[in-house]
Amino acid sequence: MHIKRNYTTFQMAWWTRFETLLFIMIIITWVALYYFLDLTWLKIPWTPLALIGTAVAFVIGFQNNAAYGRIWEARKIWGGIVNTSRTFGAFVQDMVNNDYAQAPMTDSALQKEISALTHRHIAWMTALRYAMREPRRWETTVHHKTNQEWGMRPPEKDAILEDELKPLISESDYAYVMGKSNKSTAILYLQSHHLKQLKEKGVLWEFSFLELEGIVKELFTLQGQSERIKNFPYPRHFATLNHFFMWIFVLLLPLSLVPQFAEIGLGIIDNSPLIGKIFMWFSIPFYVIVAWIFHTMERIGRTGENPFEGTANDVPISTIARGIEIDLRQNLGEPEDRIPQQFAVIKDTQF
Repeated sequence: MHIKRNYTTFQMAWWTRFETLLFIMIIITWVALYYFLDLTWLKIPWTPLALIGTAVAFVIGFQNNAAYGRIWEARKIWGGIVNTSRTFGAFVQDMVNNDYAQAPMTDSALQKEISALTHRHIAWMTALRYAMREPRRWETTVHHKTNQEWGMRPPEKDAILEDELKPLISESDYAYVMGKSNKSTAILYLQSHHLKQLKEKGVLWEFSFLELEGIVKELFTLQGQSERIKNFPYPRHFATLNHFFMWIFVLLLPLSLVPQFAEIGLGIIDNSPLIGKIFMWFSIPFYVIVAWIFHTMERIGRTGENPFEGTANDVPISTIARGIEIDLRQNLGEPEDRIPQQFAVIKDTQF
C-alpha cells in the first residue's frame, strides 16, 4: 500500500507539472521585480485577497461536490445495470421453457432462444458503453496533454461498434440496429419483440412475460439515466467562472505574499542581515504550494464533470460491461475460448 500511495503521489505531481512550472515562473518573476527594482509600493492588502481566496475555495468546493455527485450517480446507474443484467440472465434461463407450451420446442431450440436473448442483452450493453464514450463538445479533459501522454485510452477507441455487435446478434437484427441513431434503444425494442413472440409460442408464460418486460422497462430507465448524465453537462457558467476565479486569485496572490515576506525580512535584518535581505525569496515555495493546491483541486473538479469521457478518473463502464458479459456467457455454459477476457488494467486504472 505504501508503494502504491507513493506512485499515486508521483502521478499527481507529474499530472500537474506544467502548471507547477508556470507557478514557479510567476513567483520568481514577482520576487525578482521586488528584489532588484525595489517595487515595495506594488502591493495589495491581505483582507481583499483573503476574501477572494475564501470565495474561490467555496466555488471550487461546490464544483468538486457537484462533480463527485455526477460520478457517484453514474456509478450507481451502472451498478443497477449490473444487478438488472444478472437478474435478466437468470430469469431468461428459468422462464423460457415448455411448461405452458401447446407445441413444445426441443431443448436445443429453447437453448437457442435463451442464447439469442442473452447475447442481445450483451449487445445492448456494448452499444450503450460505446454511446457513452462518444465525444461531446464540452468534454475537453481527455485532450489535455497530461491526460494523453500516459498512453491510456478506453477500449472503445481501439475497436469499432460494428465489429463488436456483429458476433452478438443476427444479421436481420444487425441491419435493424445499424439503421437507428440510438442503437441501444433499438436493441431493447428487439428484445421486447422477441419476448412477445416467445409468449405467443407458449414457451414464455404470461406472468414470466410480464416479469421480463418489467426488466426491459428497468433497462430503459437505466439507459435514460446514463444518457442524462452524458448529454447534460455540468453548467458551463459554473465551470468557466470557477476556472477564471482561480486564476485571478493565483495571479493576485504574489502582490500580498511577496511584500509580506519582505516586511518579515526587514524585521529580522538587524539580527540576521543576510537572511533578512533574502527572506522575500522564501515566498517562492509557499506561493507554489498554495497555487498548486487551488489549481489542482479546481482541475480535479473539471476532470470529474463528465464521468463517461474516458479519462483515468471516470466510471469504468467498459470493465463493468465486460464483467457482466463474462458472467452471462459463463452461466450459459459457453466454452472458455469463446468468452472474452476482461479488459486490461493500465497503470492501476480501469476503463
